[in-house]
Amino acid sequence: MDSLRAGRYIRQQSNYSAFIPNPLPPEPQVVIDSEMLGLLSLADRKLGRLDGITQILPDPELFVGMYVQKEAVLSTQIEGTQASFIDVIQSDLDPSHKRLDVEEVVNYVKAMNYGMERIKELPLSLRLLREIHGYLLAGVRGSNRNPGEFRTSQNWIGPSGCTLTTASFVPPPAAEMMTALGDLEKYMYVDSELPALIRIALIHAQFETIHPFLDGNGRMGRLLIAFWLYDQQILAYPLLYISYYFKLHRTAYYDALTAVRTEGDWESWIKFFLKGVAQVADEATASAKSIMSLKDNAVVQIQKMNSGKANALLLLDYLFQSPVISINDVKSKLNISYPTAKNLVDLFCEREIIKCIDENAIRNKRYIFTKYIEILSSGTEI
Repeated sequence: MDSLRAGRYIRQQSNYSAFIPNPLPPEPQVVIDSEMLGLLSLADRKLGRLDGITQILPDPELFVGMYVQKEAVLSTQIEGTQASFIDVIQSDLDPSHKRLDVEEVVNYVKAMNYGMERIKELPLSLRLLREIHGYLLAGVRGSNRNPGEFRTSQNWIGPSGCTLTTASFVPPPAAEMMTALGDLEKYMYVDSELPALIRIALIHAQFETIHPFLDGNGRMGRLLIAFWLYDQQILAYPLLYISYYFKLHRTAYYDALTAVRTEGDWESWIKFFLKGVAQVADEATASAKSIMSLKDNAVVQIQKMNSGKANALLLLDYLFQSPVISINDVKSKLNISYPTAKNLVDLFCEREIIKCIDENAIRNKRYIFTKYIEILSSGTEI
């Protein structure tokens, strides 16, 4: 393995060494052996299955919206945020649940949604990455570290209290960083014989190596995966979120990136990445199937009711939009009287479709769509 294949450490005037990456693609070129070919085939197949099932979901936009929230929770948890999926859901409904760590997750969702809209009119580019980064760090931890702007000073990665000379990894200085970013932007659109999933593996690793922001690089690098695949029309919906896999295999993830920089071992990193793509695509497909089954079973229960079927079906649809509700929410959303809304909520509780999560509350009790939350929150436990 060529230790200089991905780049080299260059001694700086301040007596520390920074890593200067080589442009993509790697030279010598990536070796696609039988193991990588098998992993690539499996990942492509799993991705195709995920893309196919989203086409038959009754309301794919709702599923995508909730899944983005799940990804946001997982991605921010990797950075040490202690917010759970239910924390985020509740914060949407009740300002008293607002916390700084929850706001970081909310910002991630905003950044994802902004990027997916903006990409329709602006190509995936350094400019767009800066705009998305501005949304990601607005008003939360890191908001004092130039949101929306590439760094103009040296940063480094390592344990708390480390210095440039004791850091685990020192990215390129600002001037070399801008050159590397320009090369990366060109590579995102260059014609290549490499399969798309191998290319995005290279792009993600290169972005993390460049580390162009003072804060939020990990989250931006994971967002970049979804944005690039969506922009390349690999997926009809931005549903490949790999944070769950990175969270489960955090040490292996960092070790694989380190091996790229120190040993030029792009192949091991790509194989690790392809395994993750297959796993998370499988998990998203299973979640989509479970949600479809959950809705079908609930509809069957409602059809057996003697009366009020129309309102019950409306409430079921509402629960898939907002899985934590109050009776007043139901009253307003369905435009029905409070007693009718209460009876409907009580009926859903009896059928174990929802359950009360604050029995001791005197007024405006909240109810949770239990099984739906269980499906979506899998893997987000702190």
